[in-house]
Amino acid sequence: MSLLIKGGLVVDPSRHLEEPLDLLVDKGKIVAVEPPGQIPENGRRIISAPGLVVAPGLVDMHVHLREPGEEYKETIATGTRAAVQGGFTAVAAMPNTLPVNDTAAVTRLMLDQARDAGNARVYPVGAVSVGSKGQGLSEYGDLKAAGAVALTDDGLPVSSSMLMRRAMEYARTFDLPIISHCEDLELRADGVMNEGRISLQLGLKGIPAAAEEVMVYRDLTLARLTGARLHIAHVSTGGSVAIIRLAKAMGLPVTAESAPHYFSLTEAAVLGYDTNAKVNPPLRTDMDVASIKEALRDGTLDAIASDHAPHSSLEKEVEFTAAAFGLIGLETSLGLTLKLVHAGELSLLQAIDRLSTGPAQVLGVAGGTLAVGAAADITLIDLNREWTVDASTFASKSRNCPFQGWTLKGKAVMTIVGGKVVWEE
Repeated sequence: MSLLIKGGLVVDPSRHLEEPLDLLVDKGKIVAVEPPGQIPENGRRIISAPGLVVAPGLVDMHVHLREPGEEYKETIATGTRAAVQGGFTAVAAMPNTLPVNDTAAVTRLMLDQARDAGNARVYPVGAVSVGSKGQGLSEYGDLKAAGAVALTDDGLPVSSSMLMRRAMEYARTFDLPIISHCEDLELRADGVMNEGRISLQLGLKGIPAAAEEVMVYRDLTLARLTGARLHIAHVSTGGSVAIIRLAKAMGLPVTAESAPHYFSLTEAAVLGYDTNAKVNPPLRTDMDVASIKEALRDGTLDAIASDHAPHSSLEKEVEFTAAAFGLIGLETSLGLTLKLVHAGELSLLQAIDRLSTGPAQVLGVAGGTLAVGAAADITLIDLNREWTVDASTFASKSRNCPFQGWTLKGKAVMTIVGGKVVWEE
């Protein structure tokens, strides 16, 4: 069935477009984008969109779907259902599953499960090293042939500088980006939150900003040496932002992301020992939050990614030091990002770019555009829809959300993948 989306504000960063237009979808593709009233209805399904934003489908380039191996926390079906309810038409699945996605077989399993679920597209990310153990490289050619779009040991850093150099050289031959989890494990030690006044107040061991920043510097240096495409995951500190900004000014092939919790929360969220605010890297300071926002504005950060990391109550309803790191974010990312738009800290075009066009370009996948001929992956957003975060209603299996009870303004009201409406409110 063809769809005619009428009367919406089309916001397409890939063409620097922000104007009222009608959009026609047929056979899974965008076939026309015209001024209002120019496309005949001709018995098509009409989606009336006055007052709504019509955006390229959102792409979350950093998601943990937990399948295979930890399906009690999340499955590909529940995770992609959470994605489409959050406005995401595609997600990149991190490889820290059980077993680790270091083989073509696991990659194909993920794709098969995503196809059966019929929700968001899933782009598997393969492991840099076998078992993510940092000792030997995975077979990148096999992973890419099976459908992997990038490489990372996310959840763990590649601690060996020589192994990371070899990984970059090997990945470059297959034109695969390396997504780096920047963390010096010796500096982190057994820290559980940001090192500073609040960690001292709570009697918790801290993780210094330097634990992230020294590895950002190392990997950027290796990217300069090898010419490999490098993407820095979950940037949390102002120091990291400054290093990445300098690397971009030097022309290095680097991109970077941050997550909504790094521009929405500070280390103060840990007060009361709230394990839902225990994340890795940890929540930082007001100055770091300001740096992340500025980096999103000026393009130092190319993408906003949720780092959706579901955990059950078994891992979260325990003492703080024993709790797992991570929070769920697929269903709150858009609303938290739109807070920046409503506050005038990001333009709407910038927000959609960081949530859609930017991530698609970093991964080198289809999406992030409403150009004629592109796949019809589309998100309709009501910018003025106020709603209260209630994790008990989420599609995700897990409930580890530090934003419970927050009132947000702006929500996805329809998600279209390949021309099919997969979710509507």
